[in-house]
Amino acid sequence: MSGPNTDYDPVEVTPLQAEEVEAARDAAIAAIEQAGDLEALKQARLDHAGDRSPLALANREIGALPPQARKDAGQRIGRARKDVSEALAARQVVLEAEHEERMLVEETVDVTLPTDRRRAGGRHPVTLQSELVADLFVAMGWEVAEGPVVEAEWLNFDALNLGPDHPARTMQDTFWTEPADHHVVLRTQTSPVQARTMLTRKPPIYVVCPGRVFRTDEYDATHSPMFHQVEGLVVDEGITMAHLKGTLDHFAGQLFGDGIDTRFRPSYFPFTEPSAEVDVRCFVCRGVAVSSAGDACRTCRGEGWIEWGGCGVVNPRVLTACGVDPEVYTGFAFGMGIDRSFMFRHGLEDLRPLFEGDVRFSAAFGTEI
Repeated sequence: MSGPNTDYDPVEVTPLQAEEVEAARDAAIAAIEQAGDLEALKQARLDHAGDRSPLALANREIGALPPQARKDAGQRIGRARKDVSEALAARQVVLEAEHEERMLVEETVDVTLPTDRRRAGGRHPVTLQSELVADLFVAMGWEVAEGPVVEAEWLNFDALNLGPDHPARTMQDTFWTEPADHHVVLRTQTSPVQARTMLTRKPPIYVVCPGRVFRTDEYDATHSPMFHQVEGLVVDEGITMAHLKGTLDHFAGQLFGDGIDTRFRPSYFPFTEPSAEVDVRCFVCRGVAVSSAGDACRTCRGEGWIEWGGCGVVNPRVLTACGVDPEVYTGFAFGMGIDRSFMFRHGLEDLRPLFEGDVRFSAAFGTEI
């Protein structure tokens, strides 16, 4: 029986010959040193240290050697691959430093230079407030209704139980268009949208109507000839003042914060009977009428409540004028100013900045671009 064969040629596999390994290592290091940027270094890495590089392929050939020769070949290949890896790491550091220096030079911006760049425009805070209000009612299952701002006299007045002699028809409150015999006005409230809704659809009706309205008011800190309202209308069977109160309490809480509710004070409106003025609990002092410092609350002026709008049960005459049977259906309506609500939420004392178009004012309230 013969013993183990100890005769072998340790360099019989050509890629594993010392000269071949040294040449592959030298070629790799030369390519790495010649790489002028990070992209070229990446390619050198793939060519000389990747899975298909000469040294990687040679490493695979170690298994073809007799067991006695594998150790020397493995050490030889390992040293060569280590030299290449160290050369790559060193060149990476140098090229990254050069890249950063080049970026600092090429991408430098002189912030002191003058510019003619204009700020991007944005959506107006009142528009956002209107959409917020609409979204609150859509979340309750209501619909949003809209109508023209130039409205027929009948829809703006007669359909809402405002008779021919009502003072709101005079030039003191209403913008009339010419010629006068066309009986067309700039709407004085968004209530005509409610009338249009009742004329074009059958109950049950649950709509909210935000929009611009016009009155011949003086332009000052608290009045404007053009402003924004939101009105709500419900017409259904069995509707009462209790439903109205619950709706407005929910609306106030969502708009001004949890725990804010409303109260009613008796009033008169031609289109509702009974009617009420709506006050909202002061969202600053929470109705206690004093501030945290013990002084009278400046927001509600020490009253604990803030006047918000008007509301009531829809007058049967209005239902009849719009083709709804008051013997079957009842309803409620309410209306308040969007501009005024915005001023409440943000503590504004002058509404004129809302209409002056200064983007600096709009940007202060998180205007969407």
